[in-house]
Amino acid sequence: MQLEKKSVLITGADSGIGKSVALLFAKEGADVAIVYHSDEEGAAKVMNEIISMGRKSIILQGDVNDAEFCKESVEKTVAEFGKLDVLINNAGTQFPAKSIEELEEKNIRKTFDSNIIGMILLTKAAFPHLKQGSSVINTTSATAYQGHEELLDYSATKGAIVSFTRSLALQAKPKGIRVNAVAPGPVATPLTEETFGEDKEDTSRPPFERNATPEEVATSYLFLASDQAAQITGQVLHPNGGIVVNG
Repeated sequence: MQLEKKSVLITGADSGIGKSVALLFAKEGADVAIVYHSDEEGAAKVMNEIISMGRKSIILQGDVNDAEFCKESVEKTVAEFGKLDVLINNAGTQFPAKSIEELEEKNIRKTFDSNIIGMILLTKAAFPHLKQGSSVINTTSATAYQGHEELLDYSATKGAIVSFTRSLALQAKPKGIRVNAVAPGPVATPLTEETFGEDKEDTSRPPFERNATPEEVATSYLFLASDQAAQITGQVLHPNGGIVVNG
């Protein structure tokens, strides 16, 4: 039980990578608060599965781009579980466009609000409750290093997450709080299937010639949240099937 009696707050945990991380953490002994945007049914299913394991769980609906919602989510988590040990910033969105001329301003702003601004706001709200040994884990992407011809703004936010992670790790070091990130390659999630379609060929397919499953990626988060990663901060793990990245 690598996370026994730990309190965890995860955004975007109603499906995909966030769901797999939430369930894995619960199996390892953690109580889990689930932040979701709109899929109440999905979030409730994850919560009930966690409770069936004998752990505590709550669901929190809202937009991480709302600073007040971020503050309330952290406060409710602490009130329910008594503390906050691990924050996982996983919520995100993407709107593909084949050329920069086709990018819509509203989608650009929504992508930045969801992927990086909301991440910073929630981390700001959570930080006063974190202590020595606590951990922040951010979801970035292989696109931060490779780019993606149809995801210009999305890739830009993922690059920003890498810089945010490294910078916050420096600031958090005196408090003994570790800040890291996970940069998956192509993963079979509802978001990617909705964005590109199940049958669309992925030109960034990794050397393993298949997309990862969310469960395969979730173990990287578990490692970073556990005591096994006690000497790791300001780093990015790359569960990408063998994609070569620089930086």
